Amino acid sequence: MKTHSKKYKVAAEKRNPETRYAPRQAIDLVKSAAFAKFDETVEIAVRLGVDPKHADQAVRGTVVLPAGTGKTVRVLVIAAGDKAREAEAAGADYVGTEYIAKIKENWMDFDVLIATPDQMGQLGALGRILGPRGLMPNPKAGTVTFDVTRAVKETKAGKIEYRVDKAGNVHAAIGKVSFAPEALESNFTAFMDQIVRSKPSTSKGVYIRNVAISSSMGPGVNIDITPYRTTGTER
Repeated sequence: MKTHSKKYKVAAEKRNPETRYAPRQAIDLVKSAAFAKFDETVEIAVRLGVDPKHADQAVRGTVVLPAGTGKTVRVLVIAAGDKAREAEAAGADYVGTEYIAKIKENWMDFDVLIATPDQMGQLGALGRILGPRGLMPNPKAGTVTFDVTRAVKETKAGKIEYRVDKAGNVHAAIGKVSFAPEALESNFTAFMDQIVRSKPSTSKGVYIRNVAISSSMGPGVNIDITPYRTTGTER
């Protein structure tokens, strides 16, 4: 049985585990309960009423967090010609088809890989390297596109990808403890709105079952999901 530290137990006492708080209240609790010496990440966990075993209920997508993620994202763009020049102008950290060979040699100094569709044939051979790390470009994630300017700028601005896991949960980072409460609240709202829009048409019954936020080291704080009832959710 897992035992928690004294600091965790003190932090946990600041919230009632049986209470579902309004988003702003929950954010304030998470910030006040953070005790690590580093700037903890604020994480959100959403339990969905979907069956991920069915492909048509595999909730997945992207969202641009208005206040950013608090992380510096290194972007690699595999493109050639004009598209490569567009990527450089948009602020990509690394650009060019020569990076395909570097990846084959296990060079991985990037966080997001964007590629134009005409380059995907060459990248396919890197699936065993990129796939397990979640770095393989995907059209659904907006990382396979000819609109490299938009893709790079959105990624740099705070675009994140989310995907439901085998247990029907979605986890994501929505900022840092050091963010102002208003910034975290705007990111929370943007994320939840996108989750609601991602509801599969084949999903029946309760869609959003539970939402909680926490800091990297802190206890979870349950969110009141009443505002989302009109969109197919229930407490």
